[in-house]
Amino acid sequence: HRGDRCAQRARSHTHTLMNIPNSFTLFVCMCVSFLSDDATGYGPVFEDQPVETIYPEESPEAKITMSCRARANPPATYQWRLNSWNIDLDGDNHYTLVGGDLVISNPIKNKHVGNYSCVATNDYGTVVSREAGVQFGYLDFFSSEEREAVYVKEGQGAVLLCAPPPHYPHELSFRWILNEFPIFITLDKRRFVSQTTGNLYISKVDSSDSGNYSCFVSSASIAKSVFSKFIPLVPLTERPIRKYPADIKVKFPDTYALVGQNVTMECFALGNPIPQIRWKKTNGELPSNHDVSMAGAHLHLYNVQYEDEGTYECEALNSKGKDWHRARVSVEAFPEWTESINSTEKDISSDYTMSCVASGKPKPRVQWLKNSYYDKRDLKFSGLTFEDSGMYQCIAENRHGVIYANAELRVIACAPTFEHNPVKWRILGAKNGRVVIECKPKAAPKPSFSWSKGTELLFNSTRVLIWEDGSLEILNVTKADEGHYTCFAENNRGKANSTGSLSITEATKITLAPSNADVTVGESTHMQCAASHDSTLDITFVWTLDAHAIDFDREGSHYERNLNGGSSGELLIKNTQLKHSGRYTCTAQTPVDNVTASANLVVRGPPGSPGGVRVEEIKDKSVRLIWSRGTDNHSPISKYTIQCRDSFSQEDWRDATTCNAELGSIPVVAPSDIGGGGGTSRELTITWTPVQPQYYYGRNFGYIIAFKPRDGYEWRKVTVADPEAKHYVHKDSSILASSEFEVKVKAFNSKGEGPYSLMAVIYSAQDVPSKAPASVGARALSATEAIVCWLPVTQHTVEGYQVRYWRKAEDSETSSQRVVVSSRENQTRLDNMRPDSHYLIEVKAYNAAGYGPPSQHIQIYTKKAPPSRPPKITSKKLKGTSVNIAWEHVEPFANESTIDGYKVLYRQAGKSTGMLFTTGKRSIDLPMHKDGDYIVEVRAHSEGGDGAVAQVRISGNTSIKYQHNTFIKMYKAPFTRQKII
Repeated sequence: HRGDRCAQRARSHTHTLMNIPNSFTLFVCMCVSFLSDDATGYGPVFEDQPVETIYPEESPEAKITMSCRARANPPATYQWRLNSWNIDLDGDNHYTLVGGDLVISNPIKNKHVGNYSCVATNDYGTVVSREAGVQFGYLDFFSSEEREAVYVKEGQGAVLLCAPPPHYPHELSFRWILNEFPIFITLDKRRFVSQTTGNLYISKVDSSDSGNYSCFVSSASIAKSVFSKFIPLVPLTERPIRKYPADIKVKFPDTYALVGQNVTMECFALGNPIPQIRWKKTNGELPSNHDVSMAGAHLHLYNVQYEDEGTYECEALNSKGKDWHRARVSVEAFPEWTESINSTEKDISSDYTMSCVASGKPKPRVQWLKNSYYDKRDLKFSGLTFEDSGMYQCIAENRHGVIYANAELRVIACAPTFEHNPVKWRILGAKNGRVVIECKPKAAPKPSFSWSKGTELLFNSTRVLIWEDGSLEILNVTKADEGHYTCFAENNRGKANSTGSLSITEATKITLAPSNADVTVGESTHMQCAASHDSTLDITFVWTLDAHAIDFDREGSHYERNLNGGSSGELLIKNTQLKHSGRYTCTAQTPVDNVTASANLVVRGPPGSPGGVRVEEIKDKSVRLIWSRGTDNHSPISKYTIQCRDSFSQEDWRDATTCNAELGSIPVVAPSDIGGGGGTSRELTITWTPVQPQYYYGRNFGYIIAFKPRDGYEWRKVTVADPEAKHYVHKDSSILASSEFEVKVKAFNSKGEGPYSLMAVIYSAQDVPSKAPASVGARALSATEAIVCWLPVTQHTVEGYQVRYWRKAEDSETSSQRVVVSSRENQTRLDNMRPDSHYLIEVKAYNAAGYGPPSQHIQIYTKKAPPSRPPKITSKKLKGTSVNIAWEHVEPFANESTIDGYKVLYRQAGKSTGMLFTTGKRSIDLPMHKDGDYIVEVRAHSEGGDGAVAQVRISGNTSIKYQHNTFIKMYKAPFTRQKII
């Protein structure tokens, strides 16, 4: 009987037991192990548990199913918990139990979000599943407001902001549409889309980038995609096209990664020429499990390990300068069992300790459950009772997750029985060898053991030993030891015995042992091995090399067995390599015994590589090298060859006697391409091409920059200690704008200074524009748009204009919106304004040195908002070859513009263009088409813009279908034809 039931029955039948002899045995003698294949009962073991679930808010299937199934005998019953509280399955009609699964019908977000766990129970105990969260997934539509145009000079970088709408879960993927769906832009070294923010980055804009861009956002978890309003990108032509140093705009943050996970870091820079991206790890080499993609913008670390932790650096560089960014990758770990619990049976009154140990980072906290409730005891049992039986769970948790280990502890008491594990009926032993006959009955508490041979009782001696676990050991067996052996087991519950027969066979002996061999790499050899054995037994030969078994299937090109009859196992070793050296062992084995013999194989070959190479005594043109011997591979080393090459060039390795090493002299190469100019007011910018590292010729390498006014006599000198520096900016309030300077640059190191470069003439930075644009005027075009114009500033240094605008009462001047245009423009359009609002506008001229003074503030009022309600379509009538569409008049709200008329777009389904009609009436006749479905869109028009749209579908077979009109406001297509009615 099951231990716990046995105890209960024993207590409840005390009176009966006192009157029926040996009645207690009825309850305890039939205990069986639930761990065996024919077990009659056992506690719940989970086969299916709930998993993290994201329920799309727009899901057509209005239910959530949380899975739970446990193997148990008798079958388990199930209960569910939400946030550790039992769910009332009878009192809430949203919940239904199907088997063990929990079905949530018509789920409600603020009621059914949370962590769910399944509880399975039967007579043996209770277990609780891992917790699994239910969350509602959503991806809202982008705002229907128009997006502001981006104006940028050719050669400059551009950033188009995605600003994804509210969503859950956080993981999204991003692409960008160019002009129309589904034309997606191709990503390359010049264009990059951040999968963190969704922003589109163009390192260097050119004329081909002109167009309308839309951010396309997808959520794989809820299988939904949306896209933004189009953003016009307008490249501004400027000749000559200026060059800009690398400027990193996409910077990966400090990151936590879990062991075994994959990590992707993003880095992208603007600049002209297009910057190159390089990655490195500051405290060592990049991990071997890394990969770089997206023209260098992505660094992937696969299967991250603790040794991958550290600081990673992204460097962006072009001919005008470089930029870098660093962030740390910290590696932590999900909990993992290093020592766990297993289901077990233990004797009543015995001692037992349950132990769980988990690794992880941070170190996990370990807790215990018994029958689904927390058990705060230290699970060290002294004197087990039936009440200690049950289902135990060990839980390890850190901030990255939770793991569970489940086990059943069963306390048993029964008389010995050999029903499931009798003594082996036939035992074989090799002559002069050792025999062990096992005796393992089922018994609780542990029984005492005795043995007999035939009718003779056995006792411990020099040849015979009865082990503590009941096994019988006989040494130096002979034919005289053959016979029947019986094991007797007895405890306070009863006794039992089991018998087996011992037969003695001839011992196995090696008759031909392998011999030592000595070969050269590439040669073949063989190892002999033969043995005699009992003719009634089968024999096999096993070969090992340095205690590792030889895999003849995997290493068949080098190893082959020559089975010359049943008593031989010769080994052939072909095309020997250095790795085949070692000790070979032949094992001849039968089902009863085995013997071994060994021999050594020496494989001689070329020497291994020297180690510990280091440089000492560095002189101008020589060094002293020191190294340690490599392995000689069983052949004496006769000489060493030393080669060298320039570490910064791609030339071949050469013998050391031909290497021209400039190891410690002054620089002899000067920087090239001296130039500069530009910058902000009162600055002098000097640029050069750095000296290549192979020409440093010493430590502490840097540059000395000398400069003076064109008509001056005294050179001013500054030192730049960075050997990779490419420019220097000198700031001095006394520098006149656009004045000539002579500059030259030379290199230096710890040994001295090298020669100056050729002298170059450059110009200091110009002044910012000194005048403000005049005659600024503006007028509102709609509720969200206006146009502004001005008289150009006549100074030749002006490169363009910046227009700022903001709401007078609601916005601060610092949060104003901005539009930038080239110096050839004297007007621009202002977008993304608020309806019925009071705006202030100012215009500034700018150049490379900065912005000039602002114009006077101009005030305008935007129009009231367009109608927010769509027209209500009242009738659709067929009139021969045309169809008449009629609608009700739209009555605007008080804060909306008066209706001027209606716009009707007639387009083929699936197409983004069509015919646009404008009318003051409330109906229109449209031609019928027989080639597929057509869409009719009707919206009111006002001075504030176009209102919300109503839509109807017209099929070629004359059927008319209504369309919902909610998200259609996102669409704004270019119309190809227009007809005025």
